[in-house]
Amino acid sequence: MRIATSRIAGVALVGLLILAAGPTHATSEHDYAKGEYAIIRDGLAPNKQMSLAAHGEGDGGQGNFHVWLMAEPRHRKLMALDQIGSDNNLDSAPDAYHAFWSENSRFVAVAFRGGRHEIQLNLYRIGDGRGGLIKGPTLFHEVTGREVAGDDDLRQRILAIDWRAGNRFRLREYRTFVVADDSLAKLFGAYGRVTDKLDDGKVVVEFSAEAECEVQPGNSYRIVARQPGKPGVLEVR
Repeated sequence: MRIATSRIAGVALVGLLILAAGPTHATSEHDYAKGEYAIIRDGLAPNKQMSLAAHGEGDGGQGNFHVWLMAEPRHRKLMALDQIGSDNNLDSAPDAYHAFWSENSRFVAVAFRGGRHEIQLNLYRIGDGRGGLIKGPTLFHEVTGREVAGDDDLRQRILAIDWRAGNRFRLREYRTFVVADDSLAKLFGAYGRVTDKLDDGKVVVEFSAEAECEVQPGNSYRIVARQPGKPGVLEVR
């Protein structure tokens, strides 16, 4: 598996703040009027020539939902962004989606809830009226050499990015698991720790990592350097 990142800008802090103003458990919905394309949180690009706007159909806006790249100031549709749609999101309200533009308006990250406890962060290259999805490796895979398995019992995933100058950014990844013993924490090494022991004997294991990354020509990024993250920093309650 590879993160679809866009899976952030200047000094903007991303992931954990994504939906802080929105509901943590309930679904945030919006009934869209015909022709209504509502700009998402911080969706207007720094150059004021583009924006990101949400639109859906039917009750609660859940039908045919997309986040669109728009030309401004005429607010004209350009294209629906890949991998944000009715099949992979929890919310339809525009303020449940948060954009993080790079200062030069060439890149944008879109943060949204893919599940009750899962923050999805998609990264896009913007140019010539198009938004191309940028893909790259998860930090979990980089550290462990494998993807998350079903018996790992993943409970929470949060991603965050800070844009640097040019085409560089810092990626942060935080996950929590509930497992039978501390073997997963041992697999993580310096990137993990046991944070709690439950009444049934299981343990809560935290994974936290951060990396300096660089967008490559085309639609991918590479990890330049990585290190353990600060424990608990990205936890959202």
